[in-house]
Amino acid sequence: MFGTISWLILGLILLVKGADWLVTGASAFARKYRISELTIGLTIVAFGTSAPELVVNVYSSLNGHQDMVFGNILGSNIFNLLLILGLAGIISPLVVQSTTVWKEIPLSLFAALLLMLLANGCFFQNDPGLSRLDGLILLLIFALFMVYVFRQMQQDVGKKETQPNLIASHVLWVSMIGGLVALGFGGNLVVSSAVSLAQLLGVSEKIIGLTIVAAGTSLPELATSVVAALKKNSDIAVGNIIGSNIFNILLILGVSSFLHPVAYNTIFNREILVVSLGTVFLFVAMFTGEKQKLDRWEATILLVGFIVYTVFLIQSEIN
Repeated sequence: MFGTISWLILGLILLVKGADWLVTGASAFARKYRISELTIGLTIVAFGTSAPELVVNVYSSLNGHQDMVFGNILGSNIFNLLLILGLAGIISPLVVQSTTVWKEIPLSLFAALLLMLLANGCFFQNDPGLSRLDGLILLLIFALFMVYVFRQMQQDVGKKETQPNLIASHVLWVSMIGGLVALGFGGNLVVSSAVSLAQLLGVSEKIIGLTIVAAGTSLPELATSVVAALKKNSDIAVGNIIGSNIFNILLILGVSSFLHPVAYNTIFNREILVVSLGTVFLFVAMFTGEKQKLDRWEATILLVGFIVYTVFLIQSEIN
């Protein structure tokens, strides 16, 4: 027990430091090459912080842990949207770019609704689940999203320095890569330790996926967004969360089901509904209070929503 807790603490330390290195390196990279921090948040940071979900889901899919596959992703998206954006917005009100309001947030909602239809067998199969064809559809939409992001990146790129400082460039890459590596190791340590503790308590796979595993794999997003909020990097804080939610559904569930079809427990419709409603609230929040900003009172509503959902989840599991 003591050893497991020690590994858990070490994992948390790696997550916090990794997030600090990643945000510092990504912000400096964006400034150096005149790429918007939002684009960096939607690509390098979002992919890096989604890496733990990818590893957990591929393993779960190949080993037949169906509830873990969906519980991890949907739980992570709920953590991202309600808990992490709530905390980040309370720390510092988050200014949101117009492209995020009108493109990325709606795409995140579209991905959740599409998952609801595909997983419930509304298109290509009668039984609930994600087939390889469903996975391919999710991956194709993700590919289109990446085309959009890289076109946006091309518009952001300005004239590079004529003689870039090689030492400074190396420092940037070391900072970002070191941050990603620390996040990956930290996330794995936290998840494995937390799952071991949960299994000692006899908790079901579904609840493990929605809570402990989802929380563990979302810790990189939590650390990154909180650090970004403290450093007033709203674009990275918001882009990281919205980008991660899009990555989780389109890329990670796409890869998971393409590698091996995944059966779907319709009880997860509740979680998809929570993700969808949270995304709608975030969109509406862009037009209340200060425009295109997640104010502290709106962030508080997200955090309260997470607490209410968690209490309901625990009570439903007990009953």
